[in-house]
Amino acid sequence: MAALNMLIIAILYHTLSITDIGVYVFLMTLIALIDTIKAGFLNISFVTFYAGTDEARANNIAGSSWCLALFVSGGLIVINILTWFLSYYTTNEGMILFLRYFGIISTSTLPTFMATLVVQAEKRFDRLLWLRLVNAVLFTITVIFLIFLKKSNLTLILIAYTACNIIASFVSVSIGWTKIESIKYATKKTFWELFHFGKYSAATNISSNLFRVTDTFFINFYLGPSALAMYNLGGRLIQLVEIPLQSFVASGMPGLSSYYNNNQNDSMIYVMKKMIGMMSWAIFILAVFSIIFANPIITLIGGDKYTNSVAPNLFRIFITLAILYPTDRFFALTLDVIHKPAINFYKIIVMLLVNLICDFVGVTLYKSIYVIALPNIFPIVIAIIMGYIPLNKYYKFNFWSTYIVGYKELVLVIKQLFGSLSGEKKKPPLSV
Repeated sequence: MAALNMLIIAILYHTLSITDIGVYVFLMTLIALIDTIKAGFLNISFVTFYAGTDEARANNIAGSSWCLALFVSGGLIVINILTWFLSYYTTNEGMILFLRYFGIISTSTLPTFMATLVVQAEKRFDRLLWLRLVNAVLFTITVIFLIFLKKSNLTLILIAYTACNIIASFVSVSIGWTKIESIKYATKKTFWELFHFGKYSAATNISSNLFRVTDTFFINFYLGPSALAMYNLGGRLIQLVEIPLQSFVASGMPGLSSYYNNNQNDSMIYVMKKMIGMMSWAIFILAVFSIIFANPIITLIGGDKYTNSVAPNLFRIFITLAILYPTDRFFALTLDVIHKPAINFYKIIVMLLVNLICDFVGVTLYKSIYVIALPNIFPIVIAIIMGYIPLNKYYKFNFWSTYIVGYKELVLVIKQLFGSLSGEKKKPPLSV
């Protein structure tokens, strides 16, 4: 999936002009912010309450989640009707497209989104892969077809994006992975239970997504769409980290929830430490390689027009910061699992304020894109500290032992891999 997503980005960067790709990035960033509303209300809460439950409770959770998802989507459509009229009072192309179409684009993904929640909670990651592949492959083929017909302009690509989402959603419903039929098992009590739990996660997700949005706004309105295209290209390559990291989070969430629900806190914390440590060391190795070969990587993805730009250096900055991502992400996930989502919300608010101050001071004083990228280290460090303190109070563990455990587990995996290739007998994993 990481490779396929990078292929899509490469095609778009090679096809669209620097200005058009900047507009596309601006629009998709705002659409992603809207999608975090329903994702925030349902993602953590659905998996937390659904995983490991009996069939009756699972149907109740799924049906109530569908009702909550439809409620949120309906609200977005109503808001979109109002914002359509506001689009006539702005001249920014990205804002015009967003104000007119965000409701349609966001709603088109709803059935597929619900299907991903169900298969994730049921630990059917084979189905999760297929769901993601359907959408990505459809969009890739459609864009290539438009290029072949010489019709690859911004408007048609956005139409293709929405149409592919609708087709993927239809497929999700047709094969029965969405559990849409469980709506009849929904109850008012569970609806509000999910809503009140999810409101903190929604606020956390929205606030977290605002980091990218604030950076995007400052760059778009202070430095222009071309600068935004450069920034996004350097940052988009972090999908090399983000996609595998999201996969580890998706696969780790049900396990952590199951351990918590069965009062196995020692196993829960160990799995958290293992995930953080293994991912951090893997990203460190990737970062060293990427820093050395940043220029050819940027040229391969974006084309020759980006070779001598700021994009390679931005990529070096982002990939270095990404080493800290697993610690932040799994600390936040574990806080959600132990039913302390409010801590994540307050943490994100502090991080957002720091990011806003850094962006404003940097852009107004220096007018440089680097002053938006470099200060991103401060919010990440703050997030790790604010996540570690409450987790350590809940269950005592040494912070640095996280990386030691991860190193040992990674070495063991590598030894097992080479052992399997050479026909040697596999050793059992480290005990909890």
